[in-house]
Amino acid sequence: MPFQKIESEKLSQSVVRQIELLILRGILRPGERLPSERELSERLGVSRPSLRDAVAALEERGLLVSRPGAGIFVAEVLGSAFSDGLVQLFASHEEAVFDYIDFRRDMEGLTAERAARLGSDTDLKVIDTIFRKMEAAHAKRDPSDEAGLDAQFHMAIIEASHNVVMLHMMRSMFDLLRNGVFYNRQMMFRQRTTRDMLLDQHRSINEALQGRDPQAARAAVAAHLTYVEQAVTEGLRAEKHEVIARQRLEHEQKR
Repeated sequence: MPFQKIESEKLSQSVVRQIELLILRGILRPGERLPSERELSERLGVSRPSLRDAVAALEERGLLVSRPGAGIFVAEVLGSAFSDGLVQLFASHEEAVFDYIDFRRDMEGLTAERAARLGSDTDLKVIDTIFRKMEAAHAKRDPSDEAGLDAQFHMAIIEASHNVVMLHMMRSMFDLLRNGVFYNRQMMFRQRTTRDMLLDQHRSINEALQGRDPQAARAAVAAHLTYVEQAVTEGLRAEKHEVIARQRLEHEQKR
């Protein structure tokens, strides 16, 4: 983990500041377990009492949580991004699905453009590594893995844009998508033609980023999400047709 030894000022305050920055920058993620007290104090170069003071301060601020017998974890700081009532509205109204995709198209286009300009070589290597894993999952025809890597790929681009507000906002939005609030992502990876198209689109995004071409990266993301919008539209239409067909079948069986 990316901890550095503390140099000066009150040690517990320095520890607090370092952990805060790691959470702010999205390096330490919600639900992630910190190293043991002994290991973390050694990495930071501080005494255990100083570390305990820092952890207590971060717990009071709601950034860390202690779980007896399990350790210290980063708090689920994204949990309050949307109220339960609003999440239920998102899940029950189709217009929210398409507004969500529009939002992603605008925001992720911007993050891809920023990543191509501002991302470090290491940022781009992370993105490329995830894409290679996507290719491997595609070859194994594992829709669950592909769907998970899809989210990781897009989040890696957002992280490479180096805007902490955008990062936390989009991470919250992706959590809703993972939980199936907007649409079933895994369904898209169960159809061979769709899977092939999605992989090609992610390849285009990756190539634009690796070539550090901001406009091409933004255009590739826009094209990808336009395709996702079309696929979701077709999926919703197919679901409606299936409901009608079942109603007809039920009616015929009762005649």
